[in-house]
Amino acid sequence: MPAYDAFLLVSFGGPEGPNEVMPFLENVTRGRGIPRERLAGVAEHYYAVGGVSPINQQCRDLLAAIRADFGASGLSLPVYWGNRNWQPYLTDTVRTMAQDGVRRAVAFATSAYSSYSSCRQYLDDIEQARAAVGPDAPVIDKIGRFYDHPGFTG
Repeated sequence: MPAYDAFLLVSFGGPEGPNEVMPFLENVTRGRGIPRERLAGVAEHYYAVGGVSPINQQCRDLLAAIRADFGASGLSLPVYWGNRNWQPYLTDTVRTMAQDGVRRAVAFATSAYSSYSSCRQYLDDIEQARAAVGPDAPVIDKIGRFYDHPGFTG
């Protein structure tokens, strides 16, 4: 097993207030030609719960549990979090990891099931983030749901 110097949680991301809902939806659907009226309809679902998706808090809670488990096990491994579609953005996180001197990380995605959008797209986004950061970007190995997708090719 390779030696890792960081853990990366990769998630979808979500708005954390009403003013973030439409920019978030526009980001998620960029380039797909989704009519503005449809986005407005989806936005109403977010507004009905205060404009906040639960996913970011769930990630914060998961990160706290991971840090606690790492600490209890004597594992001194920094934990990072990057989202595909909202803050903290994956590319920004990978850039921070590089600045922190991370050379090899293991990533876990919060995807709930295997499909292109919950597997291959995460892999593609990790590679795009690494490319955007450049040659100092850490190698990022993947665990978890990444391997469950029938089209996974490593």
